Amino acid sequence: MAIKTLIQAVHDAMLDEMRRDDRVVVLGEDVGARGGVFRATMGLMDEFGSERVIDTPLDECLIAGVAIGMALDDLRPVAEMQFADFIFPAFNQIVSEAAKIRYRSNGDFGVPMVIRAPYGGGVHGALYHSQSVEAFFAHVPGLKVVAPSTAYDAQGMLAMAIEDPDPVMFFEHKKTYRLVRDDVPDERYTIPFGRAEVRREGGDVTCVSYGLLHHFCVEAAERLSHDGIEIEVIDLRSIYPLDIDTVLESVGKTSKVMILYEDTKFLGVGAEVAAQIAERAMFELDAPIVRIGGPHVPAMPYSPALEHWFLPDVDRIEQEMRKLAEY
Repeated sequence: MAIKTLIQAVHDAMLDEMRRDDRVVVLGEDVGARGGVFRATMGLMDEFGSERVIDTPLDECLIAGVAIGMALDDLRPVAEMQFADFIFPAFNQIVSEAAKIRYRSNGDFGVPMVIRAPYGGGVHGALYHSQSVEAFFAHVPGLKVVAPSTAYDAQGMLAMAIEDPDPVMFFEHKKTYRLVRDDVPDERYTIPFGRAEVRREGGDVTCVSYGLLHHFCVEAAERLSHDGIEIEVIDLRSIYPLDIDTVLESVGKTSKVMILYEDTKFLGVGAEVAAQIAERAMFELDAPIVRIGGPHVPAMPYSPALEHWFLPDVDRIEQEMRKLAEY
């Protein structure tokens, strides 16, 4: 067991899988000698060479298209989009090709590829380095979409993603890269998709989140515990497949639920979670479902004050939890 940062866990998962399976290749902008903009691939080219760690042109459409071709040729590509904000030139390749090849081939072909991308704000990245894009891809049948919040989950879920026979969108919140650290086993392990994790048990309010906001929720819940308010905190981890059963079980216990996500509130991941709770557990609720998400503005601002306004912090989350608990 070792304590790792989330970015170290991502690196080690790729390193271990490349050592274990010579079909695993890494490609993307600056992933080779530079080791990636966040250093997630540092040292991989030194060990595996330029045929398995491929520096690509600055062309996301090319990165996705080449990865699809590799996957169809029995390789296991792990493609990095330098920032999730840059993924849109590759949208057609991912959504219209990778996601549909198994269906259109009647199961004859799969696309065992992973697309990694750092997402989210809180780093003064402004318009083109702060976006949350997970809802776009979770809407598309044929794609799995995951967003680990801890180093333990990042390493186990990335190993699972590389092993998966179909395309996986693997989103890593960039502010958690070196902020979050926890124990990770020395031996290889995988974490199946579609299983949320109850990080903290409580009986007063269910709090559902993922990514950076999950850690804010845990901190806010610990504060409220001093006042006798016990919040149950659920980390979705997997956006699709979605583990709604764990959420519903918790809602049946607490009768109150708050859903937090950094993306724009309108039609975000939390909207789907709220809809399924309303459909399947309406009569379990003692209060309206609360959703906290990003405001409906074009982008997260660069200004620290405006970025703070956009992104919920622990103080605001604590206030909203307290208000819901006392409803």
